[in-house]
Amino acid sequence: MWQTERVDLDAYFARIGASASSSLAELHEAHVRAIPFENIDVMLGLVPSLDLGDIQDKMLRRRRGGYCYEHQLLFTAVLERLGYAVARRMSRVMTGPRTHMMSIVDDHLVDVGFGAGMLHPMPLADGAVVDQAGWSHRLRREGGRWVLEKESADGWQLQHAFEPDVDQQPVDYLAANHYVATHERSPFSRQLVVMRLEPGVSRRLVGSRFTVEHAGSEPENSQVKNLAKTLESLDITLTARDLGHIGSLPGTSPGART
Repeated sequence: MWQTERVDLDAYFARIGASASSSLAELHEAHVRAIPFENIDVMLGLVPSLDLGDIQDKMLRRRRGGYCYEHQLLFTAVLERLGYAVARRMSRVMTGPRTHMMSIVDDHLVDVGFGAGMLHPMPLADGAVVDQAGWSHRLRREGGRWVLEKESADGWQLQHAFEPDVDQQPVDYLAANHYVATHERSPFSRQLVVMRLEPGVSRRLVGSRFTVEHAGSEPENSQVKNLAKTLESLDITLTARDLGHIGSLPGTSPGART
């Protein structure tokens, strides 16, 4: 059902710089640090394929990134091939619809596809706080659901919330993926989004605004002047045709083209 047998473990480990002997926490961090979060296919007018073969071609061979479904479907398939028991779930981001894919593995929230968010798994323990690359995150129980929060200067801010025992099927992600890629109210259908997370630093490109944030410091914002160079700094290289198309979109600086 989840195409786990199709995973190319050698190509995956080569991409993230880990091995089959790496721990869950090591795999999680290596994946997030190696593979960008991005919605470039959506900006090219495509609905990203959730076929595992297509995801591997995109992320492992063409060295692109993707958004939550692509990241999580690849990562959870790898984990199952390594013998982990994986529960695939869906969560509600902020106050929006339930569209975010995450998973539960060994009583931990595993979430490699939440943008510049989680570097490490979060234990499913009420009140658990984990340092995520310099930003504290907390899980707390609220009735029948778990709530993930991020600490800011204004207190704890909701990230997403999920019910731990609600099973998902592949068709659930297909429907959510179509909504996220095409609906006018989806944040990923309207503007370019690319995010990277490493220890102590978060980098985000949203539309034509590039933000670099170091843990404990105020974000540094700038307008993109050269889209190709900005994307390369986020480890993404596009063809001239794709770059030209994205550079012509509303919200992306026309001067950002090569």
